[in-house]
Amino acid sequence: MTANTSSERTSSEGASSERTGTAQLTAAMVLSGTLGIFVVESGASAFDVVFFRVLFGALALGAYAFARGYFRDHGLTLEKLSLAALGGVFIVFNWVFLFKAYEATSISLATVVYHTQPFFLVLLSALVLRERLSRFQLGWLAAAFAGLVLVSGVRPGDAGSLAGIGLALLAALLYALSTLVTKRVTGVRPHLIALTQVVVGIPLLLPFADFGAMSGTGTGWAWLVGLGVIHTGLMYVLMYAAYAKLPTAKIAVLAFTYPAVAMVADWAVYGHHIGLVQALGVPLIVLASLKVTLARAANPAPARAARPAPRTAAHGTEDASPTAMRAASTR
Repeated sequence: MTANTSSERTSSEGASSERTGTAQLTAAMVLSGTLGIFVVESGASAFDVVFFRVLFGALALGAYAFARGYFRDHGLTLEKLSLAALGGVFIVFNWVFLFKAYEATSISLATVVYHTQPFFLVLLSALVLRERLSRFQLGWLAAAFAGLVLVSGVRPGDAGSLAGIGLALLAALLYALSTLVTKRVTGVRPHLIALTQVVVGIPLLLPFADFGAMSGTGTGWAWLVGLGVIHTGLMYVLMYAAYAKLPTAKIAVLAFTYPAVAMVADWAVYGHHIGLVQALGVPLIVLASLKVTLARAANPAPARAARPAPRTAAHGTEDASPTAMRAASTR
């Protein structure tokens, strides 16, 4: 009886932990879906937005990491720090091109196209790590390409939307490059990896920041602070806490709350919506991305360099799963 009671208690605690994780990740994805609104409402250029995002984000993540004592036994070496920093270069410019895509087209269209990220990762893994492309991957890659063709079904001469699609694809490629590099960083808390990446962005973007243009920002500063504190600090903390409590399949499914919320927010605030033909391509991209993400998580490549993400080691319940850092880098 005692054994049964203990088993029931463990099962109940596990279910409660998963419910908490589900709520945390859902909240994080809802916040992520509003990111485009903050970017547009700030009124700043893409380079200025990203500069102040990494600045305020570094302060928020640094304060959290310090308060939790994460700088003790951090596990960082010069090699790991260098890899995290290189991943940060790709992440920072990934944000720049994504935010430029918002300017060129709509938040909805840019976000959907941006979710071709898993396919760039598959292709880069095949090119760089010599991973074999399976028929399964090629089939879903073809489906995603068909979806992309439908989604990009803009009118002839609509150069803005075409430019926006190109920028979103470039952002997705940079995300994949960051994942490929960052996943080699092991034994380090994901919070510290994220902190390294945003800190790298400060000197990197400083030459591109136009402080003169920021003098008339006014209330836009509140949106910029929000991007750093809410969409980089709070959102990352929620995600990392949730990833430790959830199975990979649920993480992959809940991640698509992000584009759904982004599309609803874009329609509600700006009246933007994807056309009928374009809407036919959305489920193809989403389903193909989900299938490939789940397949990679369930069957990671055995090669040393092909581990799915920078998993942390021996750091307790807030360590990220393989899907954790892969998902976090997209936000």
